[in-house]
Amino acid sequence: MNALSTAAAPAAIGPYSQAIDSGAGLVFVSGQLPIDPATGAFPEGGVKEQTRQSLLNAGAILSSAGLSLANVVKTTVFLADMADFAAMNEVYASFFEAPFPARSAVAVKALPKGALVEIECIAAKS
Repeated sequence: MNALSTAAAPAAIGPYSQAIDSGAGLVFVSGQLPIDPATGAFPEGGVKEQTRQSLLNAGAILSSAGLSLANVVKTTVFLADMADFAAMNEVYASFFEAPFPARSAVAVKALPKGALVEIECIAAKS
């Protein structure tokens, strides 16, 4: 296993890696909060802006491994409120093309730092 890290995405805020290259052709990206790495803050707006930032962060981490969101085979989306699903989905759809990754989307009681969304993904090296 090899830990991946980039300054182009927010640093881990706990005892975990931004991502792990499994060494078996898969990269596991930890849940990405919508933190702008340049400011350390959430983007202004709501779940659409936060979804965009979370996916930009995941993309930056994948880029450090020579991959992109096009390599993603599975995502998990954590929402603070399932009422935000349609707005999140609208932005999410703009980041991926068919065949779309497999995905789970779940509502959780709360997310770190009061985020509205957090997204993790698994990418395959091809």
